[in-house]
Amino acid sequence: MTVKLAGLTSLLALGAALPALAETNFNRIASFATPLNMAPGEDASRETSAEIISVSPDGKTLVYTDSPLGVIGLIDITDPAKSKPLGNIDMGGEPTTAHIIGGTAFAAVNTSESKANPSGKLVTVDLATRKAVAECDLGGQPDSVAAAPDGSFLAIAIENERDEDLNEGALPQMPAGYLVKLPVKDGAADCAALQKIELTGLAAIAPEDPEPEFVDINAKGEIALTLQENNHIVVVGSDGKILHHFSAGSVDLDGIDSKKNGKLDFTSKRDGALREPDGVKWIDEDHVAIANEGDYEGGSRGWTILTRDVSVVWDSGASLERAIAAMGHYPEHRSKSKGVEIESVEIATFDGVPMAFLASERGSVIAVYDISDLKNPVLKQILPSGISPEGLVAIPERGLLVTANEVDLREDGGASAHVMLYQLQDGPASYPTLTSAGSDPLIGWGALSGLTSDPAIPGILYAVSDSVYSAAPTIYTIDVTAKPARITAATLVTRGGDAAQKLDLEGIAADGEGGFWLVSEGRSDKLVPHALYHVDAEGEIDTEVALPAELLAGETRYGFEGITLIDGKLWMAVQREWGDDPEGQVKLISYDPANESWGAVRYPLDKAPEGGWMGLSEIVRHGDYVYFVERDNQVAEKAAVKQITRVPVSQMVPVELGKDLPVVTKEKVRDLLPDLAAQNGYIVDKVEGMTFDAEGNAWLVTDNDGVDDSSGETLFWTVGKID
Repeated sequence: MTVKLAGLTSLLALGAALPALAETNFNRIASFATPLNMAPGEDASRETSAEIISVSPDGKTLVYTDSPLGVIGLIDITDPAKSKPLGNIDMGGEPTTAHIIGGTAFAAVNTSESKANPSGKLVTVDLATRKAVAECDLGGQPDSVAAAPDGSFLAIAIENERDEDLNEGALPQMPAGYLVKLPVKDGAADCAALQKIELTGLAAIAPEDPEPEFVDINAKGEIALTLQENNHIVVVGSDGKILHHFSAGSVDLDGIDSKKNGKLDFTSKRDGALREPDGVKWIDEDHVAIANEGDYEGGSRGWTILTRDVSVVWDSGASLERAIAAMGHYPEHRSKSKGVEIESVEIATFDGVPMAFLASERGSVIAVYDISDLKNPVLKQILPSGISPEGLVAIPERGLLVTANEVDLREDGGASAHVMLYQLQDGPASYPTLTSAGSDPLIGWGALSGLTSDPAIPGILYAVSDSVYSAAPTIYTIDVTAKPARITAATLVTRGGDAAQKLDLEGIAADGEGGFWLVSEGRSDKLVPHALYHVDAEGEIDTEVALPAELLAGETRYGFEGITLIDGKLWMAVQREWGDDPEGQVKLISYDPANESWGAVRYPLDKAPEGGWMGLSEIVRHGDYVYFVERDNQVAEKAAVKQITRVPVSQMVPVELGKDLPVVTKEKVRDLLPDLAAQNGYIVDKVEGMTFDAEGNAWLVTDNDGVDDSSGETLFWTVGKID
């Protein structure tokens, strides 16, 4: 024993004497909103996008395609943390991909009148003048473009894509697609030397109708391309002749959620899912990586490394999707079809480490793998992205990764499309802030809407999910002593032993005896009433409290948002004004379980920003004060008010319903906008939960709406003591 201890002491001394190995991670450093590239006087409300993105040879200018506007957009990233708009350039059609060779951008543009009559062109843009200087007729609808590493030629996938509304999208749908190889000389495309490479007769699925999707070129001038709907891969030699072609095959998936049913359940299997690859990238001269979107009949949900002539070296199976689910980014509404939908792939070497980057279009994240061992890639990180990342470009000489995120939701009150930049840095990853990684069985989660702390166990909090998962309302146990914070258990809320379906849980308060009080937001005319529930430690509802008629007379769907206990009484915050409330005031409602009596006071909201509304998201008692999360419903650059306020407990004296209610006096104690900007993404909408741990630290969480029309980001953080 003495010898072992001496040896251990020597090892500890040696470890202390050696410098620690530096931890490096990608962290987001900037987000560029695509409307910034619109010209002064242009209608800034128009839909924009950032779909496929490329970079100039010096790594300082980005070019992305914006199909809704019919332009390519340029961004100056000389200082990547302070990206600058360089404006848009009209393409006279729908650009699909653009690449820069020297001082020239080449953009493939779809000009098709219809799916049955496809057409397209290659537009050459002089970046010095930002003018289109030449065009080549491509003869069909282009999709992906790749530039040879030496800049000598372009490869263009002419997809002639199918009409998904015709015969349920079944193939074949003519005309057939093909590949174009186009020489580039002295910064100009040699249109006269355009080579059309036929791809018919290769695939087992609809061989007469190939639909090439994505292309990439290796250092030998060989072209790899995917025929997504045909589930096929083709390798074309430098002479334009087909070297290899083979089926992308299928994959058996175990441990996935295969049903769109309002709950997260990763226990299903799917055998023989066609890979149907979208993105493809050469890893080296002998291997390619494919992103398996599974667009047509697949749902393969992962990515694969293959040799150039057919052999599968490695496949992610369900592992990547499950890792994304552990971060709260799983899109349950996509369970029946494509799940997280892996869209594109980028390969690059950073600091001597070969890496693969995979974009999940529906999970809105980027997976980062170390592929030093092609037979055993290691998932290193999952990065938060904007809404629906489509394009990726790595700039390893500058330590940068860039994503193009295509969805613009401003028409529906959401965020615009964004280009996001990440930098490889020394130190820990800033995201995720909350995870269920390591749980067995896997705990899926999202749409967190309320928080409370354990009164007996320091470092333990609880959260609830809202109506996104109405088939399985859940109480989550969170260990905040872990970094990042860790979801360690999930307790189903039940009624009579079965899941208490159709609840919209928006608040939770520990009762001090092992159980919880919960509030559910609803609306009586929708047969899902606002209500108050008590559950035991196993999640079984043992008490249901309906709201009194005098309170429901003015109800709207914006009901209870948070619950707390004050001297034996339950207090609930109503999110927005009801019909009997003065403008700019909401009710704080009390219920005394001892005598079943109700009462209320009023809370004064800040003025709503233009085009938005104000409301309360949380209520929690701590010490001599009651704290609130007060926010507007705005996102990104429109977000104006996200704050913590407080009211003295002494003012929380309920008045009988139906009488004049006193208005409490609030005090603002923290502006949350800087906290929400700390991840360098766009400002998210919903700060939904707040509580205080045993040491008096305030914790907050945002609601990610279950990754439906959102980036899926959940921010979970502490602001420390705010007394």
